[in-house]
Amino acid sequence: MSSNATSQRIAIGGDEAGFQLKETLIEHLHARGYAVEDFGTYDAEPILYPDVAVTVAQAIREGDFDRGILVCGTGIGVAIAANKVPGIRAAQAHDTYSAAKARTSNDAQIVTLGARVVGPELAKSIVDAFLANDFPGGPSVAKLARISEYESGLERPRL
Repeated sequence: MSSNATSQRIAIGGDEAGFQLKETLIEHLHARGYAVEDFGTYDAEPILYPDVAVTVAQAIREGDFDRGILVCGTGIGVAIAANKVPGIRAAQAHDTYSAAKARTSNDAQIVTLGARVVGPELAKSIVDAFLANDFPGGPSVAKLARISEYESGLERPRL
């Protein structure tokens, strides 16, 4: 299980489709004692979600935050954008099992959610499952190391 909530620094962001769910999640996280920084959007006006996703991912990569949450209509676009930041693993989760496995098997630093896919109560449970778990190491370490090699320019799989 993860360290105490008050010691985790959470970066959150999303686009206009995810705005209301993001606001709900911020309230939920504050009630649970998390330190949360909102990277926008701050209203329901259309924005370019890659800008928010990459900003959150860079803040996590730089060590300013421990975990991130990104919300758009499906959770797909923000995941794709965040994963363009080297060293970042953003995982889309629409159930609690996937959210927990994103941490325990893949050491994901960011969970992405689709506001048009999950309702607020399920989203809260997904975020709780994501934040409650740590990466234990084990067999997944070698797999994550290979992903890092691909990020560094390894061109062909070693089959």
